Amino acid sequence: MNNESFALPSIALLQQHFFGKPNNGIYTTDFPAVPLRPFNYTGTPPNNTLVSNGTKTVVIPYNTKVQVILQDTSILGAESHPLHLHGFNFFVVGQGFGNFNASSDAPKFNLIDPVERNTVAVPSGGWVAIRFLADNPGVWLMHCHFDVHLSWGLRMAWIVEDGKLPNQKLPPPPKDLPKC
Repeated sequence: MNNESFALPSIALLQQHFFGKPNNGIYTTDFPAVPLRPFNYTGTPPNNTLVSNGTKTVVIPYNTKVQVILQDTSILGAESHPLHLHGFNFFVVGQGFGNFNASSDAPKFNLIDPVERNTVAVPSGGWVAIRFLADNPGVWLMHCHFDVHLSWGLRMAWIVEDGKLPNQKLPPPPKDLPKC
């Protein structure tokens, strides 16, 4: 996602979130908000998309309204991707074919009665726009449900920070939980 291929860390992300700090080789918090090297996603792919491997995460403050545009690419051929988000249901506010265009596609979003899901098929050669409220603190994966794509790193992690109130915080692990 965004030219970043997710590499599994040596320590579970949730465990690292509780017991350590980021930027220590387990994960970093610099997942790019947009692809670093944009190209015509539904056209002929470039010779080198310069995908990097790493365990980069997106850190979101509690109760943030999040919008994500999921764009299919033609890198290995156009294909529909069933993408699943753990920890949340989201609203599918828009979808279309071709490259997403913020100025012409976003005004057509369905903000009245969008369908609610936790998995959505990104159409072959197209895009999907989703929105969710980050009100569930913790570490959550978003990934493609095709096993081969999962093994290639088509996944990412969201870290939703604790809120201010007690019921807006992720409970700590038990004191006797062994570290991996």
